[in-house]
Amino acid sequence: MTRSITLGPDRTGRTVAIVDGLIAETVDPAAAVVACPDGEIAPGAVCAHTHLYSGLASYGMPPAEPAPRTFIEILEKVWWRLDRALDADTLRASARDYIAKALLSGTTSLIDHHESPHFIRGSLQVLADAAEDLGVRVLLTFGATERNFGRAEAETGLVECGNVEETPLVRRLVGLHASFTVSDDTIRSAGDLCRALGTVMHVHVAEAVDDVEDARTRGYAGPLERLLELDALPIGSILAHGVHLSADQVRQADRLGLWLVQNPRSNEGNRVGYPVNLRHSDKVALGCDGWPADMAVEEAALVRLATTHGDDRAAGRLDAGQRLIAERFGFAATGLNPGAAGDVVVREGGKVMTVVVGGRLVVHGGRLVGADAEAIEASARAEAERLWQRMA
Repeated sequence: MTRSITLGPDRTGRTVAIVDGLIAETVDPAAAVVACPDGEIAPGAVCAHTHLYSGLASYGMPPAEPAPRTFIEILEKVWWRLDRALDADTLRASARDYIAKALLSGTTSLIDHHESPHFIRGSLQVLADAAEDLGVRVLLTFGATERNFGRAEAETGLVECGNVEETPLVRRLVGLHASFTVSDDTIRSAGDLCRALGTVMHVHVAEAVDDVEDARTRGYAGPLERLLELDALPIGSILAHGVHLSADQVRQADRLGLWLVQNPRSNEGNRVGYPVNLRHSDKVALGCDGWPADMAVEEAALVRLATTHGDDRAAGRLDAGQRLIAERFGFAATGLNPGAAGDVVVREGGKVMTVVVGGRLVVHGGRLVGADAEAIEASARAEAERLWQRMA
């Protein structure tokens, strides 16, 4: 049965028809119509790298004491403590609150990188269920690592990557946390799994200098070279951060068809530097690395930091995420062109009023359709208190 919806005309006269989840050339006369005479239709935003498990952090997460001084200390004292404390209930509340806020800000696609060492098996299905229920498009993976329980932990994480049930809104990736937390054997296994599943890798690369130093200690020129030499980066793989990649390394990644994802607010907050060399690739998308997925805010941070650091090629990174999503879901076009994802946002005076994802109306009148954002937030706040207790 054909599902169709038509938006518009908007204040510019634009009408967008969506049929079976894709933008169509012609309007279906039987389609449901969403009028928006005072609004403006635009493609939904893509967050190309995030962590749904961090969604509770804004609800009073206790500060680390003493305050972390280095990137590794930030991981050890904050994020690795948080991910070890996650269980099914806290993860579900985190994901639902994060997704709800993303949709209400006009973000229609999230590329997630998940870790919960004490809750691996079934964790990605919790995320997939939240995405399906609220109606966001997602790419999901578990960031396999050996940093807590050794090789067995990594193997369980890789198995979980293959447990994701793919749907029109959900695709699976293979994930590694970062090369400095895994052995060569785990990296090889991850590459093999990519090929077995017909998907690509999602991994943190050169976020901080520690990753580079670790790879060199192991006898490689850098983390990118290590992943390549161990055959773990199929074409289309997603490398988050790349702050400490050289210009030549970025050019090599570009030649090999690898995506890089810049995360401006996170990089600034973690004091790891600005990835100026990303200017040497045409395949750079924009992520938020667990910060709220309001991509207009992330793009404003990008513009500010790019100006400060003399990066004249930062424009277009938000839109590049649409190309990345099109690759992974097999769409023939991007933006509002026929064949593109039926992921559309209507804003009035800058406020998101309507969101359609895959042809499904998920936000209308500035409110979630079929879910209560206030109730989702209340549940998140309650689970956050339990999470802080578990972290302690």
